[in-house]
Amino acid sequence: MNIRLFSILVSFGLIFAACKSEKKTQKKSLQDYMVGSWETSYIKIDYPTYKKADSAFVFEDDFSSPTSGRAQSKYNADGTFSAWFKQPDSSKVGETTGNWKTKGDSLYIDYPYLGKQVEAWYLIKPTKEGFEGTVIYDWDDDGESDDTLFMKSKKLH
Repeated sequence: MNIRLFSILVSFGLIFAACKSEKKTQKKSLQDYMVGSWETSYIKIDYPTYKKADSAFVFEDDFSSPTSGRAQSKYNADGTFSAWFKQPDSSKVGETTGNWKTKGDSLYIDYPYLGKQVEAWYLIKPTKEGFEGTVIYDWDDDGESDDTLFMKSKKLH
């Protein structure tokens, strides 16, 4: 075999091996990452003009109290999800269902809640235990999309 053909074959082999190795180290897509069951461990909502008032309001909960409910959700591979609050006695309240999809590092959710249709884009940052999500939305229903929600969620299974 001549040296030129040998060099071409070796080069091709190295490129092929590098591509195969790169595929193994690529991160899981956000779409794949979100499939499963989740529990919110912390939430904070900053309302700069709560209900059109001229003062700010902050809602915060770390769900550490044994009497506190737990916000849980399940994202299905078919693009549907369900979310609810799990009470201390393990009963579910406030259950809703909706649709979800991802684009890049964003999670879009669409679901009915308390008589209105929520359509929100979350910036998602995967963490060791789950993810952190941030979204700006009109959480206080004052007509202004100026409320910032930050949450930490952990994967259940």
